[in-house]
Amino acid sequence: MTNIILCGGSGTRLWPVSRTLMPKQFVKLFDDKSLFQLTVERNRELCEEQVIVSNAEQYFLALDQLEQIGSERNKFLLEPVGRNTAPAIALACLALPEDEVVLVSSSDHLIKNEKAYEAAVKRAQELAKSDALVTFGITPECPETGYGYIEAEGETVKAFHEKPDLQTAKSYLDAGNFYWNSGIFCFKVGMFLEELQEHSPDIYNAAKNAYANAKTDEMIRIAHEDMLAIPEDSIDYAVMEKSERVKMVAADIDWSDLGSFDALAEEFEKDYNGNTVNENLIAINSKNNFVYPSERLIALADIDDLIVVDTPDALLISKKGNSQKIKDIVKELKGRESDLHHIHLTTHRPWGTYTVLEDSPGYKIKRIVVKPGKRLSLQKHFHRSEHWIVVSGTATVTVGDAVKIVRPNESTYIKMGEVHRLENGGKIDVVLIEAQVGEYIGEDDIERLDDDYARHL
Repeated sequence: MTNIILCGGSGTRLWPVSRTLMPKQFVKLFDDKSLFQLTVERNRELCEEQVIVSNAEQYFLALDQLEQIGSERNKFLLEPVGRNTAPAIALACLALPEDEVVLVSSSDHLIKNEKAYEAAVKRAQELAKSDALVTFGITPECPETGYGYIEAEGETVKAFHEKPDLQTAKSYLDAGNFYWNSGIFCFKVGMFLEELQEHSPDIYNAAKNAYANAKTDEMIRIAHEDMLAIPEDSIDYAVMEKSERVKMVAADIDWSDLGSFDALAEEFEKDYNGNTVNENLIAINSKNNFVYPSERLIALADIDDLIVVDTPDALLISKKGNSQKIKDIVKELKGRESDLHHIHLTTHRPWGTYTVLEDSPGYKIKRIVVKPGKRLSLQKHFHRSEHWIVVSGTATVTVGDAVKIVRPNESTYIKMGEVHRLENGGKIDVVLIEAQVGEYIGEDDIERLDDDYARHL
């Protein structure tokens, strides 16, 4: 069995913790592990191989996190733009044998009862081998209005239902045969593609054409224009709600999709007043507050039922029960042409990270970390000069035709327009401070002449 892991996501529902370039599946929320890492660890015990569907910007972030947990049995399929789950799953299936059983899972779900999860997957695998398209129904714990529902009699699916209002959700809970739609699936590759061709032929044909034109070297890369040509749709609408082959496995697996801070708050330890246990929190006469771990001291007085999320460049304060409105905040940020919805102060790159320490008109200061054996692209800038000061490690610096070694407390200067490169040939991280000076210091002021990671701007 092969595990297809879907890594899409816009990073909006848990803003400002998550951003476009750091969606929630890659944020290390629990025991210094991300939901993506937990998904890989959970499923690699059940599957022989994993196919990870990701966008190109998050590929190196995923690769870095896989290295951290020692996961090696992985293939990547890179989407230049997201077209929802049906195209993503179809493209991954086209890369596999028709008789292969696949377990399709999202990378941003939390599942705490792994023994029950394993039993559910094994039952789903049995049904899939009998040509069923299997969906997992989560036994509901409350009348949740944020999930779609599956109506079933045993393993037979009677109907799919959209997210209900509260009264309808209560009636579903009372009926006893309604389940939360988890977005986890299991089926044979050939059977899914056959049903997709029958019920959504436009998606099938466009996906087949996109895969035929894809670059397949170390990974599968879909061309931008081919991806855009695939109609956008979910697997539920495209196949599951139309097929006569659908079965459901009831799964009481302590599951959450962590789709809001209200949901995330339930997963953190609380004190006797219902506040998040946090060494940086002082709560005076305050109850039931969720305070996301912060490096700064946060003090609350006479405050109840708040969500407080503190990050280095943004602070969110919301009433509990209203955290779904965060998407409106992100929309407002986009309207202001702010980068706060898109990127953190610390940005991950295939070679390491950079953190913006100060950004003002005419200059920017960064802390750059280059991992051992990695190097930045050979590049030049048209509107800025750069001054590098090495803090630790030993950097190999190319400026024009000259190559030199720069050690701690030494520096080098790159004039505007000069071709340059930074490389770490040592065994420990290179850490340096970069000061950029110029009339324009945007990240897109770069021309790459050579790049180990085939990036282009």
